[in-house]
Amino acid sequence: MTGHIRHATFEGSVLVLGTGSVGQGLLPLLLRHLDLPSERVRCIGGDGRGAEIAASLGLKFEKLPLTQANYAALLKERLAAGDFLVNASVDVSSVSLMELCQEIGCLYIDTCIEPWKGAYTDHSLPAERRTNYAMRHTARELAKRYPGGHTAVVAHGANPGLVSHFIKQALIDIARDTGFKTDVPKGRDGWARLMQELGIRAVHVAERDTQYSARIKQRGEFVNTWSVDGFYSEGAQPAELGWGTHEKALPAGASTFTFGAGAAIYLDQPGALSRVRSWTPLEGSYHGFLITHNEAISTSDYYTVMENGEASYRPTCHYAYHPCDDAILSLHELAGRNLHLQPRQRIMMDEIDTGVDELGVLLLGHARGAYWYGSRLSIQDARKLAPHNNATSLQVVAAVLGGMVWAIENPKAGIVEAEQMDYDRVLEVALPYLGEMAGVYSDWTPIKGRNQLYAEAVDAEDPWQFSNVLVK
Repeated sequence: MTGHIRHATFEGSVLVLGTGSVGQGLLPLLLRHLDLPSERVRCIGGDGRGAEIAASLGLKFEKLPLTQANYAALLKERLAAGDFLVNASVDVSSVSLMELCQEIGCLYIDTCIEPWKGAYTDHSLPAERRTNYAMRHTARELAKRYPGGHTAVVAHGANPGLVSHFIKQALIDIARDTGFKTDVPKGRDGWARLMQELGIRAVHVAERDTQYSARIKQRGEFVNTWSVDGFYSEGAQPAELGWGTHEKALPAGASTFTFGAGAAIYLDQPGALSRVRSWTPLEGSYHGFLITHNEAISTSDYYTVMENGEASYRPTCHYAYHPCDDAILSLHELAGRNLHLQPRQRIMMDEIDTGVDELGVLLLGHARGAYWYGSRLSIQDARKLAPHNNATSLQVVAAVLGGMVWAIENPKAGIVEAEQMDYDRVLEVALPYLGEMAGVYSDWTPIKGRNQLYAEAVDAEDPWQFSNVLVK
């Protein structure tokens, strides 16, 4: 593979764990952009998916399901100090893998914080312990044990991950366009105060996927443009979001957490059954699902301004996800099955005919109202840019590549989230694979054009209250 920028030289071996849509799509980009021979890239899959693609690239593939009982022994046989573990799997504990990599001396990256199989839906656990907030808390506690340790990049896919870098770019854009004079902040406090001074009240991770196939969803089938297992797992978790200091009251059925930083709340209902209002430039207003995601919590936490030991400013942040239309039908059927997953699953890839994944961040409450910044990647452009990808998977893969390059360049950063990384370096690597990047201002608010039927639920004096966003 020639004609592509080699972003970094890596002297160790790369082990890709998980060869679903993201793992498959990442493999050719590793060989394109890292100075790394193919014999030092290996793959492990829990099933046979990805074996043919790995073979076509000259990569070793092993079908090897990992469990809590066997993961440590199997990975110690396959990893050495100086290697890189890329975790694109599901149902394997991210925290366990991170701790193992610290012990071995490996770099690490994943796209979300996963527990061991079954933990998402283990109702013997209290609801607050089945949340992303709880898993993030465990990862952050582990990070305290390894300051300056081998770099482990946590939750760095498209979202969570890439969108955190979009937020920083959006803040710089808003400051420029509103005449707010500022240098690029150097650390957490500087970024938090910039967001506060710009007047940001809420951040939506606003995504609309319009990819479509003439091969329509069948009865008893869950169809999606990325991991069905991953989407089902996070959709079955309690809905949760970062909780701003401007919010006046908790919504019905909401609870605060009894541990950790206190930057989020959760609802007593699954994210796949919870909807919120949001907006993207191509779609306009839409209803999305309040799917739990790490970035909703890490954003509110990272941009908190503390005064005298108390949070004086914190934005509300949540994910508002409208998946492809066949995934919507799949969710409707899933709800009717009382969240028991359909017997057949299909990830749309080669059969996609048209469509765009419009993924960005919507910053609300500043002097110009609303600003959406993000990627608009069509299936046609995705196919031109990289093999074995659709628009959704390529946005994730681009973020993993950017995170890997940053980790190679910063090998002793310890266990970090996206907000702790150099946003401009990650975007430099990822942007060539993200299609059209757009920054669009709007006068949209969650109460704009609201029917009088819902007037009793509207706080017109403060439209950025979460109560105005949640669809009742």
